[in-house]
Amino acid sequence: MSPRSASVNEELRRRSRERLLQAAVELVDEHGFEATTLGDIADRAGSARGLVSYYFPGKRQLVQSAVHRLMHRTLEEALEREPRTEDGRERLARAIDAILGLARDRPVLMRQHMAGLLHAEGFVACPEQRRLAELLTDTVARYGSQDVAADYPMLRALLMGAVYAALIPGVSMPVPVLRAELFRRYELDWESGVPPESERGREARERDLSRFFATEERPCSP
Repeated sequence: MSPRSASVNEELRRRSRERLLQAAVELVDEHGFEATTLGDIADRAGSARGLVSYYFPGKRQLVQSAVHRLMHRTLEEALEREPRTEDGRERLARAIDAILGLARDRPVLMRQHMAGLLHAEGFVACPEQRRLAELLTDTVARYGSQDVAADYPMLRALLMGAVYAALIPGVSMPVPVLRAELFRRYELDWESGVPPESERGREARERDLSRFFATEERPCSP
């Protein structure tokens, strides 16, 4: 048997990493961070347990990368859904609703994510986090910001604060109230994005996350 080509090996590594990201999101969403082990994640992904450390230095880094993947793909899906639009105000409304929607629909996962960000290690520099930052930066620019370098961190801080407020045990704030405050700040119409009372806003929680993780086989160059 001839050895696999470099492109085939790269494709196998990509698919293994994708499966680990998907398994991490699913298990933490189901059981929480502490109850999920790296072994559990490897088993769900169908990977050898030692392979996890090849891609990620530890569980916290893996989970944070996985949640950033979920966030950036959720945001990307919201920004590009039909009817597609280039209107900056509508895109900002969609971005706000996408992030707040994760807090509403996946509280266990997002609560663990926020707790992880407050850990000493803070943000994990990874492709998933960078893509999320790129999408939000582009959203701010399309909204019409005259100082994207200052306005993007402010939007990020406001979204993180709103997610935290929606999830803090015992004194959480309703997502519609937080949405209204953000919409007032950015002077957005309530009917923009995905209003909570709309049919789309009342849709059942989507549990199938596979569309966000490219585990399918891709054609390899010879």
